[in-house]
Formats: sequence, structure tokens, C-alpha cells
Amino acid sequence: MPQPVLLLGAGPAAYGIPLERIAEARPVILVDSAVPRWARPFLSGHLPADPAHEAQTAEAIARYADGHPVAGVLTWTRAHLRTAARITGYLGLPGLSYETAGACTDPTTSKALLARHRLAPDGPGDLDGPPVSAETVVLDDEVRIAALTRTTPGAPGGLALRHSVHAHDGLLHNRFLRQTVERAVRALGLTHTVAHVGLRLTGRGPRVTGVAPYLPGDLIPWLVERATGVDLARVALALACGTAVDATPSRQRAAAIRFAESADGRSYWVVEGEDTEECDRALGAA
Repeated sequence: MPQPVLLLGAGPAAYGIPLERIAEARPVILVDSAVPRWARPFLSGHLPADPAHEAQTAEAIARYADGHPVAGVLTWTRAHLRTAARITGYLGLPGLSYETAGACTDPTTSKALLARHRLAPDGPGDLDGPPVSAETVVLDDEVRIAALTRTTPGAPGGLALRHSVHAHDGLLHNRFLRQTVERAVRALGLTHTVAHVGLRLTGRGPRVTGVAPYLPGDLIPWLVERATGVDLARVALALACGTAVDATPSRQRAAAIRFAESADGRSYWVVEGEDTEECDRALGAA
């Protein structure tokens, strides 16, 4: 049986699909104070510890690792990045350095690092323009944009109304956008990670609005897989375990998702098509 990976924090239920993909490849041990019902079918074990308490969790995992092999450590929660980095450093596993994890956890520090490289918005004009995010794979010195996610915001203060991914998005060939993503990765010192790089397409060029060095939520990894065939969850797993990474596209499609809120909670519609126009029509009819 393959060696297990440790997942720090289950996160919201939208991570069910990535967790299922990861569990198909390796046993997953959840490190969290409790196990949510939606995650139970995909877990091979549970280590009771609150990843928000860095020192105590690191000690609990160190004791666990003394008698159990661990292949890698994953998290998709920003607040747990430093805990994950402390553990990977102790176990000698691939992952972010503790300094980098700390910078990505602290919005003030990460913004300062990006601003130092003239990447962050520095005025109202830099906040105008459509949002887009680059779903990025960082392999040591190589930075690959696996897909671009276009977002149409919902009502102010509400959920994002729509995300769409197109394998043939013209911005994938925009050298200014690619350079901006690469510079953001370098500015924060990211290595061996999947990163969600948020951007604004302004009149002065792309501006970085945020960088999350872990799998994005809102079912974006599922959209990327349906549009391009690249399984970001498996990529993140391979990076965490130091094994071969396959980020080769195998599909040339488009996929989109629309969210809605109601008294019963959050609902969504997912569609797939040849291009974003076909997806828009399908979502409009949903």
C-alpha cells in the first residue's frame, strides 16, 4: 500500500472532489479537531489535533511519524500553511519554507513583497478591470499556468456568481500576464506547490490581487480538469510527495460553474462545452 499523506484541515465541503482524487492515489490521514461527515468516505484515518495550534499539532504529528511513514503533507487552508511548513521541514518532505509560508499567511507581508516587485495594486485605477486567476503549477524553477479562471462576481458581499475555464483562453498566450504570474511566484519564494494567483486586468497591465499557494476552492480544480484534463489535486499530491508530476493537458474544452444562495444553503450548476459561449448559454438555461 502507498504511504499515506497528512491533510491539515478538511476545509469546506467543496473540497470533496479534490479529496476524492487524492484518496484514489494514496491513503489520507486527516489532521483536524473533528471529521466532517462529507470527508469520511475518503479518509483512511484521523489524527485529532487542531492545525491552528501550530506547536501542539507539530508535536502530535512528530509522535505519529515516529511509527508511521508519511509521504507528504497537504493543506488547502491559508491559516494552516505555517503548521504545514513546520511539519515538512521537520520530516524532510517537499513543501514551502517556513518563511515563505509565513509571508503567504500574513496579507500585509505578502502585499509588501508583491509591491516591492511592482505587482500589487497601488491605486484605484489598478482595481478596475475584470478579475482572472492563474491556476499555476510551480516545479522548482519552472512555472506553468495550467489554466485561467474567469470570474463574474455576484452581488456585493455575496458569493462569486460564476467561474469559467477555457482550454483555449487567449490570455494563456499573453506574455505580460505570464511574466506577472512568474514574478509573483518568485517574489513570494514559492516552490513545489499548486498556486491560485489572483489578477486584475487593468489598463496598465495585469496586477496581482492575491496568491494562495494551495488548491483553490469553489470547485475550480474540477473545472480545470473538465476543460483541460489536468488534475490539479493529483498534481498537488505529487508535488507534496516529491513524485513525478503530470500536468499535461489532455482535453480542449470549456467548463463553467454558477453559484446561488437560498434559504436552503448554497447551490451550483456546472456545465461543459466547446467554448465559453456555449457554457454561458447552458448556464443561462439552467
